[in-house]
Amino acid sequence: MSLNLTIRPVEPRDFDQWLPLWDGYNAFYGRSGPTALAPEITQMTWTRFFDAYEPVHALVAESDGQLLGVTHYIYHRTTISIGPICYLQDLFTTESARGKGVARALINEVYAQAKLAGAFRVYWQTHESNQTAMRLYDKVAEKSGFLVYRMPI
Repeated sequence: MSLNLTIRPVEPRDFDQWLPLWDGYNAFYGRSGPTALAPEITQMTWTRFFDAYEPVHALVAESDGQLLGVTHYIYHRTTISIGPICYLQDLFTTESARGKGVARALINEVYAQAKLAGAFRVYWQTHESNQTAMRLYDKVAEKSGFLVYRMPI
């Protein structure tokens, strides 16, 4: 079954379809209910996509006028390159779109955008329990071997 898929930058008119994808992503990682992100964080995230001075970007996967997936990515400096590096921060698809190439198409477009921006690498992280996503990630990228440590402050 062909999805007639288009991967494109998010547009202001997409908010009403983007929001359930964003909420679904956050719920997947346990940020819903009492631990949900504050509305002002969601609003600021949305605003950043359209601010030319922000390094935060968003792509959507669209089929027949419906958004099936979203990815957010950020360019930042690194001490090992003159050019930027690209962090693919968020990736989420609707349940009905899973296994149909939507996530792969979003990742591939992040690769293309990062190359255009002069980035030498795209990287991301996922939770160790996200086995479904890791089956795809193992096909489209290499594991770095690095572990993430963090400390809330």
